[in-house]
Amino acid sequence: MDSKQTSIVHRVLERVFPKAPDFHRLLSEQAEQVVGTVSLLVRFMETGEAGLAKQIKKDEHTADAIKVRNLHTLNEAFSTPFDREDIYRAIMDLDEVINYCKSTVNEMDLLGVNPDAFTLEMAVCLRDGVTALAVGFGRLAKTPAEAAGDADIARKAERRVEKAYRRALAALFQGDDYLNMFKRREIYRHLSNAADRMAHCANTLHDIVVKAC
Repeated sequence: MDSKQTSIVHRVLERVFPKAPDFHRLLSEQAEQVVGTVSLLVRFMETGEAGLAKQIKKDEHTADAIKVRNLHTLNEAFSTPFDREDIYRAIMDLDEVINYCKSTVNEMDLLGVNPDAFTLEMAVCLRDGVTALAVGFGRLAKTPAEAAGDADIARKAERRVEKAYRRALAALFQGDDYLNMFKRREIYRHLSNAADRMAHCANTLHDIVVKAC
């Protein structure tokens, strides 16, 4: 078969069996976006700076665009390097972490709630967890077995958030300033929910590793 015939065959095969999109790269990029947003959240909890809250809100729009791109790519893909449902779950859970970051700063502004030691502690734990997720998704293409440890780090980070959340509530519900209690409880819940979505994503990452190895 000459080079011209080979080229025609390749083109036909590419149409019938198109190359799978690089979901390793797409998920890694999305996870890195989450790390960036949660890192901003930590800085906001350290300083209360309004400009950081605005940037978090902008990041949510960027994250939405990444989510839509990844979902569209998934819907159009003829084949995927790992389970399609796992990819979908990872895309949605990563996006939900950023959504809760935005909800946190939005309601802090709306309710007039300033950062405190508990919101900072939870944000730092959340950053540790999503950083581990980003490392894990980055490993999938070449060393997937190592990503199991990253998933475990993220799950442990979620448990630290929950412990901080319970301590925050115990400290909050003292005295009779009920308005402040209910305001802060909402903020703590958003951070707890963000950690919950992070843990879901860690479970998905672990599922991908188990199926790949």
